[in-house]
Amino acid sequence: MDGFKKRTHQKMNRILEASLHLFSTYGMKNVPIAKIASEANVSQVTIYNYFESKENLIYETMIYFVEKEYRKFQNIIDSDVSFPEKIEQIIFNKKDDAAKISEELYHYLMNDFSNKGSYIDKVYQEKSVPLFEQLIAEGKSTGYIHRDISTEAMMIYIHMFKDYMKNEDVSDYILPLTEDIIKLFFYGMMGKRD
Repeated sequence: MDGFKKRTHQKMNRILEASLHLFSTYGMKNVPIAKIASEANVSQVTIYNYFESKENLIYETMIYFVEKEYRKFQNIIDSDVSFPEKIEQIIFNKKDDAAKISEELYHYLMNDFSNKGSYIDKVYQEKSVPLFEQLIAEGKSTGYIHRDISTEAMMIYIHMFKDYMKNEDVSDYILPLTEDIIKLFFYGMMGKRD
């Protein structure tokens, strides 16, 4: 990447990071482009040159957020820590992310996710599903997931949850339950046993 492209990429990332922070904190409607420009240390004109409109910036920020979350998930799955530690990190990250995101941004993400062929759905199908399968295989090979439970059954469970999340009225009450839902998936109704 040449110097110009590298600087452009860095500016765009600063803008997206500032947008994500501000949208997560204050909601999308309450954050003017001027505030994002100030936070990213760029001009408003630069933002419009790169993203054309606030709506495009919101959409690109959503993509940035989804990719960032995917990379965190992938890093956990690919790490050398034990299977239980991976599960703890996944739960902690989901709880931490849920606490940081504004309700408005969460609704925006869920609305996109509910559209078939959406960016989030594509990432789920093409990137997240293989990581879940990798995690399940590791859990089975290390004895933390019972070998008699088929990968197919576990993936159906994950898909059911994903499909449920696409329901329009779910996003109103699911965000505060994120930690419970993740624990329920990994530990079942009996809870974590030491």
